Amino acid sequence: MISSAQVNIKYQKNQEFSVFLSYICKMTKDIDNEGLKSIARQYDLFFVDLWGVVHDGIELFQHSINALEEISNLGKEYVLLTNAPRPNSDVRSFLSKMGLKAEISSNVYTSGEAALNYLTKNYKDKKFYHIGPPRDFGLFHTFKKNKLNNISTSDFLLCTGLFDDFDKDLLYYQDLFKNYIDKTMVCTNPDLIVDRGEMREYCAGSVAKVFEDMGGKVEYFGKPYSKVYSQATKISNKKVLCVGDNLNTDIKGANLQNFDSLLISKGIHRQEIQNENKENLFKKYKVKVDFIQSNLKW
Repeated sequence: MISSAQVNIKYQKNQEFSVFLSYICKMTKDIDNEGLKSIARQYDLFFVDLWGVVHDGIELFQHSINALEEISNLGKEYVLLTNAPRPNSDVRSFLSKMGLKAEISSNVYTSGEAALNYLTKNYKDKKFYHIGPPRDFGLFHTFKKNKLNNISTSDFLLCTGLFDDFDKDLLYYQDLFKNYIDKTMVCTNPDLIVDRGEMREYCAGSVAKVFEDMGGKVEYFGKPYSKVYSQATKISNKKVLCVGDNLNTDIKGANLQNFDSLLISKGIHRQEIQNENKENLFKKYKVKVDFIQSNLKW
């Protein structure tokens, strides 16, 4: 079992976190009994994570879907902001196959979409070596002619995940990268791990961390990095709540943007939350959590 504490990535320099350290000790409010409805009216915009909040990769959580519908009934805006290394259209199709209504899935914005926009503007004519499974090919189908099978002749590395044959072996990537640290890596999913049902899996962020720890340069797209929020929707002059289950991305991203945060405790950190004092856990991850709820429920 991969521990999320073991892969606690440094997304920003330590001094950037010092802003939080003066107030992370404030008590987090548990809204399990009152529900999201108890705080929803004070916000204009909700950034809601998908994996771990709305679904687990296998099935949808109906209580979360009900909450999204109630947000809409209040006339509030929400974005299903996900660190998925695929275009918006691919994730919408995936959600549709799971049974999610089109009016809900239309609110999706992915880290892959953010990366695609950047690649189209800045890297479209450059050759790349893809690190990730074939199912992610949709991200670069418009410039697939630039995909090389030889890492040595590529201009940059495009990481969307792990190879299917090496999805549990990070040492493989150390060996793969050892002669190519001078290249830039574009990482389309900063997440380190994800739970698919009951199975924990590595994500692209873990591969990028290997590359970065070896001295390589990584350009990240997605949470917690600031650009993805303004790319997803207009955020100026809006009171924002970020809902997610990942302290490293969902909650840290909220903190960096000075948004309020709601942690879903039965997600990726569920074991740590059971085993540790919550406030100590938040200090360890250097985050501030405003609200906590076991599952997203209205």
